[in-house]
Amino acid sequence: MRNLVIGVHVAAGDAGRLVDGIVAAEEAGVECAWMTSGGAAADPLAVFAAAAMKTTRIKFGTSILPTFPRHPLVAAQGAMTVDALAPGRLRLGVGPSHKPSVEGTYGIAFDRPQHFLREYLTILRALIETGKVDYKGQRLVARAQLAAPAAVTLMASALRPNGFRLCGELADGAISWVCPLPYLRDVAVPAIQEGAAKANRAAPPLVAHVPVVVSNDEAGIRQAADRQIGFYPRVPYYSQMFQDAGFPEAADGQLSARMVDSLVIWGTAEQVKSRIRELPSFGAGELLAMPLTPPDDRAALARTLAVLGELAHE
Repeated sequence: MRNLVIGVHVAAGDAGRLVDGIVAAEEAGVECAWMTSGGAAADPLAVFAAAAMKTTRIKFGTSILPTFPRHPLVAAQGAMTVDALAPGRLRLGVGPSHKPSVEGTYGIAFDRPQHFLREYLTILRALIETGKVDYKGQRLVARAQLAAPAAVTLMASALRPNGFRLCGELADGAISWVCPLPYLRDVAVPAIQEGAAKANRAAPPLVAHVPVVVSNDEAGIRQAADRQIGFYPRVPYYSQMFQDAGFPEAADGQLSARMVDSLVIWGTAEQVKSRIRELPSFGAGELLAMPLTPPDDRAALARTLAVLGELAHE
């Protein structure tokens, strides 16, 4: 399994429990703890700074910091703080998020998101690699001098071909989200390679976000999937991605049973391990596992973390 990095999405209702979740992931042997961001939830970079004081090895990943509400210099400020406390352990994942969230939550126009992301990545790349930036683009301006470059891995989210191409061109990794594995193999990987070829660089790894649970409670798994990922087909960009991936029912905003079957890895410990071992054949270099939590199975998270940790040490 050394060709697949094992990471897990950590979620909780407050910062203290998030730190506890990251500590538990490290104790289980997982290689990277990922956090989402948005709205008024706990800020991932602040949580990671606290978690750096209680961990020694696990990497930290943001998936993602939305670009529109946070200037890249502000994102860099937080990233450099985490890097100073946990050198080389931060994966700074950034991305545009999606229109309902950006416009509905922040009141910011979701205008040409890929163009905005290109300028954003350009600024962050300069800061991370050289410690300074003097940039004036069409959308963003950034002029700053840091004490030194940082050992931060710069990643970006992608959902459609243009996003994956941009990651191939400018990022150290492309982060998918609820994408069926055949779609990653057939659409994402070629687009990443195309972007990398344009920039004359090696193709960066693809981080495959996959819902995972060690459980045979099929009814509970479907309930958990509906609760945790059921809204994505109702979001325009995700709905279109699902349709492109061969699920026309997403046009009606539904998460169908066959979509769940395509997206979720579940079963016994050995069945889950076997399916995760297949991820590199779909082009994935890293797993970002989203643990599903069936409503009547409180032990599912612990079982899932244990399996992910075991895979990380194969």
